[in-house]
Amino acid sequence: MRHTAVSLLVVFVPVVFIATVVATAAPGVAAAENAATQSLQQMFDKEWEYEMQHNPVRASNLGDRRWNDKWPDLSLEAMHEKFQHAHAVLERLHVIDRSQLSSEDQLNYDVFDYNTSDFLASEPYKWYLIRTNTFNGIQTVEGLVNSLRFETVKDYDDWLGRIHNFPVYMDQNIGLMREGMRQHVVLPKVIGEKILTQLNGMDWENPTKHGFYKPFKNMPTTFSEDDRKHLTTAAQQGIKSDVLPAFRRLRDFMQREYVPASFEQVGAWQVPHGDETYSYLARSMTTTTFTPEQIHEIGLQEVKRISAEMEQVKEQAGFKGTMKEFFQYLRTDSKFHAKNEDELLEYTRARAKEIDPLLVKLFRTFPRLPYGVVPAPKEIAPGMPAAYAQTAAPDGSRPGYFYINTYKPETRGEYEVTSLILHEAIPGHTFQGGIAIELKDIPKFRRYGGYSAYLEGWALYCEGLGSEMGLYDDPYVHFGRLSNEIWRAVRLVVDTGMHEKHWTRQQAIDYFLANVATSEYNATSEVDRYISWPGQALAYKIGELKIKELRARAENELGPAFDLREFHDALLLSGPLPLTVLEKQVNGWIDRKKQPANTGE
Repeated sequence: MRHTAVSLLVVFVPVVFIATVVATAAPGVAAAENAATQSLQQMFDKEWEYEMQHNPVRASNLGDRRWNDKWPDLSLEAMHEKFQHAHAVLERLHVIDRSQLSSEDQLNYDVFDYNTSDFLASEPYKWYLIRTNTFNGIQTVEGLVNSLRFETVKDYDDWLGRIHNFPVYMDQNIGLMREGMRQHVVLPKVIGEKILTQLNGMDWENPTKHGFYKPFKNMPTTFSEDDRKHLTTAAQQGIKSDVLPAFRRLRDFMQREYVPASFEQVGAWQVPHGDETYSYLARSMTTTTFTPEQIHEIGLQEVKRISAEMEQVKEQAGFKGTMKEFFQYLRTDSKFHAKNEDELLEYTRARAKEIDPLLVKLFRTFPRLPYGVVPAPKEIAPGMPAAYAQTAAPDGSRPGYFYINTYKPETRGEYEVTSLILHEAIPGHTFQGGIAIELKDIPKFRRYGGYSAYLEGWALYCEGLGSEMGLYDDPYVHFGRLSNEIWRAVRLVVDTGMHEKHWTRQQAIDYFLANVATSEYNATSEVDRYISWPGQALAYKIGELKIKELRARAENELGPAFDLREFHDALLLSGPLPLTVLEKQVNGWIDRKKQPANTGE
């Protein structure tokens, strides 16, 4: 999973990279500056400015500091205006003659059309009235500080502005949630209660312990004493008078109004037009036209296939007991686990360095920026996954990071580390993300865009590349990879089971435990994530399967002319794409490869 809101001040330990090839845009003939091209480019520029101005948090994350003291306007009127604006934009787009555009701009047109159409398709379901879940939302907004740069006094003054403006932002979030109550678009009670537990865990008295104060604990040494005193005093006063009262209002609202009004059962089927709502969420999250029923069946087939392969690997390992006993063996035998946190970190770094030089066999384009292998921050490690990634900053000011969770190393099998590196770091998230931000010749909405189905599908596909690099010769390491893969397959069954087939929470937990070697606590946490975020968990497996399907098609149609490194360029050098658009793009690449070379006279 790629996370972008978590950062850590650590000594950067780069893994030596093997190449620094500048990524270029997808091949094609440059367009003449005709009227269609000019209109399209002007629209892209105008709409990017609109997006930055109306989403100042995203602008800040991308290094655009013009609105660093502001939050988005989340009033109900502002939400309606955004949909009206999108309708007008789509009408203007469709006036442009697509046939007059170059192949590159036709791709830009298609992606922009997809993005705008998908946003408008969400309008009837009002899912924007859901403002939080167990992973993120208004109660976790303090994590924004980890994605921002605090280098100048103005940076701090801007953050003070956000502190001062926070009460309005909080009240707008509460206002949308209250409207959700009115329209019966709310979370299940079990999720509301978890969020309430998070809020009750806050320190309501000491402003210096709030996440909003974090930047003021480590100000640049170049600041004068007067600046330091002014900034720290203003921050403490602002948090005490503006931020903490806003969070108290959220806590009281959740406790007195929202949780009592929440659904007793789980599943998006309970909201108005629930089946249509979940069908939309499934399409949007997977960027496909699959129905929930089709996704459920795909999940069942994948669980069956991977389970059979796990049985084979268990036999290769020479284990004579049942799969349940094998799970227990892997969980409890000390030889599969590091003795302490430092040992797990060093093992991970060493394994990453072993993988680096193998990538030249599979790739010909590499990102410029390296990445670091660092431990997950101690203060958040207990609630974080086994590993996660933070891609490099778009402006090059920060490298990418692969975070390995070293909390309770006795519970983390070293046999899973290899697939985690492939997924989160190389050639997964930090690798793909590093290439994407260097694609200078594509519009910003594509360069900085992302689709879970593409991003997570790519990362899961990368886990499978370990077989081609000889990384899964050890049956235990191979089994670790399969354990991670079946986890993603189970998601397809459980997510659709609850939101489309009306499964109970306990049914989902039981299915998870029957097919994945994990604790009941972890299974419950995962299921609650799917309850609170319908459809998101579908992206991983669906994305991976589409990429594998496209590769099989290319191998079949190109035969000896198939080059895996070129295929990976075809996937990576256009940046993240919706799967429907990616399929057209790769099919076009296959067709061009099949055409005989024109050598001239």
